[in-house]
Amino acid sequence: MAVEAPNVIVRPLADTDIEDITRIDEKVGGVYRPDFWEDRVAYYLRRDPESSRVALIGDQVVGFMLGDVRGGEFGLEERSGWIERFGVDPAHRGKGIARQLFAALAAHFAGTGAKHLRTFVDASQADNAKFLAALGFGPSRLTALEMTL
Repeated sequence: MAVEAPNVIVRPLADTDIEDITRIDEKVGGVYRPDFWEDRVAYYLRRDPESSRVALIGDQVVGFMLGDVRGGEFGLEERSGWIERFGVDPAHRGKGIARQLFAALAAHFAGTGAKHLRTFVDASQADNAKFLAALGFGPSRLTALEMTL
């Protein structure tokens, strides 16, 4: 069972969080991608600024969860909340931070009238798949397809 991190504050994403998100991503993935995160954060702030959150301990961002609310995608007309990217600083994992981020987003999505919360997971990311299953995610009527160009 996870031990809750004390004094975690979850708040909406801000453009000033780019450096911290980049730092977390580098710790997790081993690659420094500031341009990527500058583009992604700008995208989420333009599209749906209330649907992405960061978790702070003190004044340090220790986790993030980015998403939005949309409808009419993939033949699904109803509005759905989508979680697209998330990460927690490895030094702060196992403290319930991702669950707190998820709870904040799920409440926000429900408040917008969304009835479903959706995401995709890369089959090679077993830890992410396990975490999402523990939150209650299960198979979807959507099937991800791809082809090599």
